[in-house]
Amino acid sequence: MDYSLLKNKQREVRDGFRENLALRVHRALSWLNKSEQCNDDQDSQFIFLWIAFNAAYAQDTEVLRHTESEAFSKFVSKLVEMDENGEFLELIWSQFSSTIRVLLDNKFVYQPFWDYQNAKITETEWKSRFSSAKAAANNALSSKKTDVVICIILQRLYTLRNQIVHGGATWNSTANREQIRDGVAFLSKLVPIIINVMMDNTETLWGDANYPLISE
Repeated sequence: MDYSLLKNKQREVRDGFRENLALRVHRALSWLNKSEQCNDDQDSQFIFLWIAFNAAYAQDTEVLRHTESEAFSKFVSKLVEMDENGEFLELIWSQFSSTIRVLLDNKFVYQPFWDYQNAKITETEWKSRFSSAKAAANNALSSKKTDVVICIILQRLYTLRNQIVHGGATWNSTANREQIRDGVAFLSKLVPIIINVMMDNTETLWGDANYPLISE
């Protein structure tokens, strides 16, 4: 599923969209389209895919700092529950099961590791948290809790997003190629599914979009 297919679907069904859903989908598709134009630049792809995701979610992604974030967890759970075709399930358990485990084992996308590097916590603390986080993630994987697994992955990728957007990485750096590659691969599949499920559920109250369109 790519931008072209989703855009054609949007044109066919958008008359039935509420204003907030229409704005979310329109914005998310625009950034997905841009990401697909950057096949030779994975850093840019990652950034544009994240913007597309955030346009669909359209709430404060600072909540991704907290594993207990109720609002974000509910959003993902709602999407998974509405996914009648099992696309999220297919994504997690068939397409990306090995990639997910690699991301979960990567300390460079785990925020407490960087908190330790910045002397905010001790080495013992970050290693203990990392061990506990991996155990919780593996439990979610073994229990096939699709929504929980997606939340955990996005929390990891949020650390990578911060590193790039806040100037903590070099463009096209060899130091973070693995996590960038895996992040792009995952988001390029996840974001279209999110948009598609939202378009299939026009009666759902998705909430107000951030920065609504204002006519002068």
